[in-house]
Amino acid sequence: MHVAKDDTVVVLAGKNRGKMGRVLRVLPDKDQVIVEHVNMVKRHTRAIPAKGVKGGIVEKEGPIHVSNVMVVDTTSGKPTRVGHKILADGKKVRIARRSGEMIGKER
Repeated sequence: MHVAKDDTVVVLAGKNRGKMGRVLRVLPDKDQVIVEHVNMVKRHTRAIPAKGVKGGIVEKEGPIHVSNVMVVDTTSGKPTRVGHKILADGKKVRIARRSGEMIGKER
């Protein structure tokens, strides 16, 4: 998957097109990601006094398909495609196609 947790991404399609946010969770089995402050949905929760949870309507982020997001290049601040490169020591890293810079941490 071209997106990892804590990447900054921009939404390409849907009602949230153009919004930027940080990836909170990656769901690889469903090819979806949860992006901070994007695709906000309302959930009705039941109060659980034993756990200290109050009931009511909670607004939280919903998942969006990974094909609808693009990683933001750290140097230019623009969306970029993601490539892979194997370093001399054998580690595989993601690189930004726009600038050639490394994205995130080494794997």
